[in-house]
Amino acid sequence: MPEVPAWRLYLLRGVYLLIAVGLALLIWPLLLAPPAGVSHMAGVVRSVLTAVSLLALLGLRYPLRMLPLLFFESAWKLVWVVAYGLPLWRAGRLTAATGETLRDCLAGLVIVLVALPWDHVVRRYVRAGGP
Repeated sequence: MPEVPAWRLYLLRGVYLLIAVGLALLIWPLLLAPPAGVSHMAGVVRSVLTAVSLLALLGLRYPLRMLPLLFFESAWKLVWVVAYGLPLWRAGRLTAATGETLRDCLAGLVIVLVALPWDHVVRRYVRAGGP
């Protein structure tokens, strides 16, 4: 029996494709033709997200080897939700933009957490010994 079933590998590839295409449509135009007056941090965020989208393309070929990219995706979204999104929501201070980001981060978390092959993750990243 294979370590990770084929359907799970295809599901992972679908997540990588969603990340790559979604970010290519949303972020690459802003990076390739930045509007005037882009803040320093907006440029940094756009650069990081462009790198994530390029690395997600590797996930299409190597879905298990690129799992750390999905860990990163989950981690930053969870941090944003806990540190920014939920406090703003609880205080009734969500703007349209932060509400959209909260919704997108929560959806992204669910998608990635459902797609991850948890038995493989536990075997390779939790139980396995170090180098």
